[in-house]
Amino acid sequence: MQLFFQPTINKNSSVHVFDKEESRHLIKVLRKKIGDQIFITNGNGLLLTGEISEANEKRCSVDIVYVQEKEKNRNYHLHIGIAPTKMNDRLEWFIEKSTEIGIDEITPIICDRSERKVIKLDRLEKVAISAMKQSLQTFLPKINPAIDLRDFIENSSEECRLIAHCENQKRMELKNIPAASNYNILIGPEGDFSLAEIELALQHQYKPLSLGINRLRTETAGIVICQAISMNNS
Repeated sequence: MQLFFQPTINKNSSVHVFDKEESRHLIKVLRKKIGDQIFITNGNGLLLTGEISEANEKRCSVDIVYVQEKEKNRNYHLHIGIAPTKMNDRLEWFIEKSTEIGIDEITPIICDRSERKVIKLDRLEKVAISAMKQSLQTFLPKINPAIDLRDFIENSSEECRLIAHCENQKRMELKNIPAASNYNILIGPEGDFSLAEIELALQHQYKPLSLGINRLRTETAGIVICQAISMNNS
């Protein structure tokens, strides 16, 4: 099964025409021909089956023959606020793997000790799209623009709010994360959150979270949390 992403397609579509780039990929690279079947999603749960009706590398058309409205395979909404890593590829790795595991929303947060404060949102979105297609999912996680941590905290309203940090205080263990309908989890830079940031989070009903005895890289911490939430709700 090969999955294609077309955000403008909807359940009432009967014909879809791919743009020049996708048409060339279909015809020249994948060598698709008239009558071949492909699958398309809009990233919002739709899965459409199409048959190629025009095999032109500049304008590939498909007839939509079947439409499914998929439901998410998890019963929770996971939103992770994560400090951008110094090296872009490490943040991209987190987005790729968390999309494969299952995540709904990602917000880069700018912290006191952040090593990077500028991100390329379009690049991160492309990584998420590629991971969604590779893992054959029909829901694309939302990648938000970077935001100051304090603004993020003050505007959070999720049912279960957690902040993963390394300070020596009583913290919840991963296995004890409660089942909830929506999660908001903060992951800081490799220098950790500042004490002022931790205190602000606690004032806004965030609970401190431990990721174990080993100190993890930012992107590793994100993956561990995604998997733990998934396992705790299975």
